[in-house]
Amino acid sequence: MKDKALKVRRMQDLVLEGKRVLVRVDYNVPLKDGKVVEDTRIKETLPTLRHLLGAGCRVVLISHLGRPKGRPEPRYSLAPVAPALSRLLGTKVAFAGECVGPEATVAAAALRPGQVLLLENLRFHPEEEKNEENFARSLASLGEVFVQEAFGALHRAHASTAGVPRHLPGGIGLLVQKELEYLDRLVNKPERPFLAIIGGAKVSDKLGVLKRLLDRVDTLFVGGGMVFTFLAAQGISIGRSLVERDRVEDAQSIIEEAFRRDVELLLAADHVAAQELKEGASVQTTQGMAVPEGWMGVDIGPRSVEILREHISGAKTVFWNGPLGVFEFPSFAAGSIAVAKAVGEATLGGTVTIAGGGDTLAALAAARVQRVTHRSTGGGATLELLEGKVLPGLAALARN
Repeated sequence: MKDKALKVRRMQDLVLEGKRVLVRVDYNVPLKDGKVVEDTRIKETLPTLRHLLGAGCRVVLISHLGRPKGRPEPRYSLAPVAPALSRLLGTKVAFAGECVGPEATVAAAALRPGQVLLLENLRFHPEEEKNEENFARSLASLGEVFVQEAFGALHRAHASTAGVPRHLPGGIGLLVQKELEYLDRLVNKPERPFLAIIGGAKVSDKLGVLKRLLDRVDTLFVGGGMVFTFLAAQGISIGRSLVERDRVEDAQSIIEEAFRRDVELLLAADHVAAQELKEGASVQTTQGMAVPEGWMGVDIGPRSVEILREHISGAKTVFWNGPLGVFEFPSFAAGSIAVAKAVGEATLGGTVTIAGGGDTLAALAAARVQRVTHRSTGGGATLELLEGKVLPGLAALARN
């Protein structure tokens, strides 16, 4: 993987004892009524935080949440994350209502060994996404050492990912190390048969990874909204389903390349179709791949689920990224939940299963699937690594 060539240091390689450590985490978690409703990304950082606290560090946490567009928005405040983290970590986590400026500086300076401070949303400042130098320097001033633990943000060249390492010695935390290890295994030495399940709305978002996976997988299943661009490429009626007309040729090239490489390419064989994209809308299950005029595909159908179950049960490695329906509507989530259960069952049977992306993790949670070999906390970062790209957050640490 690219991280090895970049020679990025690990957290364990740094002098940490007694230091004030600035940790970039990814606590971009779903909130409802002022509470965290899905805490996988928080839980995954606990080993690193416990390691730092065991070394007597004073820990300052920085993160983004949502897309507040460079200004404070109460609904995107990280304040609800502090009590959730306190409960999971077993120690009080203080919260400061700013990430730079006097309030943040005073709160960070007041920390004692073994204490943790969470700062307010980085994206309340436009300088974060612009990777503005003074903003990065202000963040860096809050610590003596930097630990990068936000795998899901590594593909962003922001101040907290690419800027801070210019001013502090740093390395990657245990979560990022684990993510890179599993993705290296996925790319270079997967157990076979290797099945990839790719969902989500748009071919354009995942074109690169689809092409890259053809070099590596035995079977590729395409579902979600993007499947209709593939079906359109084959001249199959898709009704009013989502389609990217400017990507039809790309979809056709992937179909042809899969044939040349003897990769089994599976497209959703049937669909749950609705006339409106809303909860409670009238639905029908199609008899095949075609969607009737006036209807839109909103989930994979029962035949598609059975096909996927068969392939999941026969695989030795399964990679799943992206929901297989319009998952935010419970009426259109059944296909994703059924596949999540099949992935969980395969894991118990010894299959290496790797799932990534926020909606994919949400499907696992909705299905109450406890066992997956690895839950990747990054969607875009995972895909870019699989494409072979160098992530800005890792490149910055390599120059550290």
